[in-house]
Amino acid sequence: MGQWGNGAGLRWKFEETACARRLWLPCLRTMGGIRIDGYRFDVRANDPANSGTRRSGLVSPKGGAIFGPWRSTEFYVNAGMGYHSNDARGSTITRNPSTGDPAEPVTPLVRAKGAEVGFRTIAIPRMQSTVALWRLDLASELVFAGDAGTTEAGRPSRRHGIEWTNYGRLSATVTADADLAWSHARFSDGDPAGPFIPGAAEVIASIGLTVDRPRGFFGSVRMRYFGGRPLIEDDSVRSKPTSLVNGQLGYHLTPRVHVVLEAFNLLNANASDIDYFYASRLPGEAAGGTSDIHTHPALPRSARLVFRIQF
Repeated sequence: MGQWGNGAGLRWKFEETACARRLWLPCLRTMGGIRIDGYRFDVRANDPANSGTRRSGLVSPKGGAIFGPWRSTEFYVNAGMGYHSNDARGSTITRNPSTGDPAEPVTPLVRAKGAEVGFRTIAIPRMQSTVALWRLDLASELVFAGDAGTTEAGRPSRRHGIEWTNYGRLSATVTADADLAWSHARFSDGDPAGPFIPGAAEVIASIGLTVDRPRGFFGSVRMRYFGGRPLIEDDSVRSKPTSLVNGQLGYHLTPRVHVVLEAFNLLNANASDIDYFYASRLPGEAAGGTSDIHTHPALPRSARLVFRIQF
């Protein structure tokens, strides 16, 4: 979108959701719902040509069926529609702030269609597991624009994948959880620039151990893994995988007052939180700049002391 100066975008939203459930048989029950969303965008930009108001609304139905349980296992299927909202400023733009060229406003609300099928089980004592196959279609993907430092509306996309989540209670106060997800994310319009969605991780995993006691000490430790991901549409530049370990140790001073020591990046890994690939220019470089990876680094090993009061 270019640079906006002090332009502001205000967004007002209302939503209504109606749901219905029905038990057809002891081993079959269904759910259905409808959600109505309405937005009003009010943009006040430095350039009057980019100011204005815009209204938009969507009706999103959804439904699902659950089969079982059999041997402490049930199967399910869900499908429905949703949306994501674009930057309010892009909904009223008519002139590019950087070049002065005419600009097309973006769709305020972008339609999403999704479905999943899977099963969940508690057949193993003290453990709950879920496996889901899913698919998501977006009419417009949000992509990062390096020159503006913001996101902008992009091409349509399709994603599908599998998720495996596990939660186990090792004792009355100790629980463990482990999640693994794989996804295949591609633009779906056949643009020759390439089908890969920048920043879309293919593999994400986490594992954690938590001690939750009503009195005295409590704590947790968790490892998070992000696999390598494409940074441009032809997949010729990729980010490196990252692994971070975080933890916390706390003490219940009273049932409502806790003191917690939070620790970040316990292994002091040299990793990045996020990577982008775009052209930037340093003093003395050519006017077109240099295309390179721009990184927001993860915090080095650090700690934070927190007091929590529950009301």
